Amino acid sequence: MAHRWTNTLTHADITPEAAFLNRRQVMAGLAGIGLAGMATPGAAQEALEPNTWEEITSYNNFYEFGTRKDDPAKYAGALTTEPWSIKIDGLVDRPGDYDFKDIMSEMTVEERIYRFRCVEAWSMVIPWNGFELADLLNMAGVQEGAKYVAFQTALRPDEMPGVQFPVLDWPYREGLRLDEAMHPLTIMATGIYDRPIPNQNGAPLRLVVPWKYGFKSIKSIVRVTLTDQEPATSWNMSIPSEYGFYSNVNPKVNHPRWSQASERRVGGGLFAKRVPTLMFNGYEEEVAGLYEGMDLAKYY
Repeated sequence: MAHRWTNTLTHADITPEAAFLNRRQVMAGLAGIGLAGMATPGAAQEALEPNTWEEITSYNNFYEFGTRKDDPAKYAGALTTEPWSIKIDGLVDRPGDYDFKDIMSEMTVEERIYRFRCVEAWSMVIPWNGFELADLLNMAGVQEGAKYVAFQTALRPDEMPGVQFPVLDWPYREGLRLDEAMHPLTIMATGIYDRPIPNQNGAPLRLVVPWKYGFKSIKSIVRVTLTDQEPATSWNMSIPSEYGFYSNVNPKVNHPRWSQASERRVGGGLFAKRVPTLMFNGYEEEVAGLYEGMDLAKYY
């Protein structure tokens, strides 16, 4: 498709599997809001020995299965991902329940490679398989009055033991402005390293917004709603002083509990040299125009 984004990264730039979600090196409490950047493709970690797939998928945030980092890997196997459908409703021409297999048959699934940067944690490169969110929205037909896109995660108490605890107001919710959602860098990810996403990572499909990664990474999506009102989002509802609606990676605006100004490279150990975090994690050229004239310290 003509609107597809073309990245400059190659397989030589991919952080080995050892880096992906295998964060046992990272101290508890370091929060990830990583992103991918095409600006410096030569900065990927080199000479890291890959870990096993089991190690890769053992350290996750998916509170529906518990708040410990190893809870999702322990309990997410209970999540039934087939069959799976996504309700698309609101300001669309063709609302309805879309079967995941039917969606996949309509989409061109292609490998995307993003450089991930995690504030107060690590930077890494991971290939996501997926399709542009815009393609899904266009399938349903976005109406003229739509301004925002709201997302919702599955809520299945019999399969998700974590939802019995009021960590958040379930179900988990997220949202984007329509122009953010329609940007060609915003994808619905269905795989990692050419493998289907495992349950603990958000099977069968999750949102990946590379300049907001970690802030806007809703998993196991069951509903997408087009609306003319800014939707409520789970973390903004829970801790509005820490998580605004926009939640961009911005080295000039600190999170109340950590700095976004610098990062460490994966594989360098806990004492790896910190390097400056790029605005929008290297995607400034592609996405800065979305926020022209906005005070990003106010609209964080």
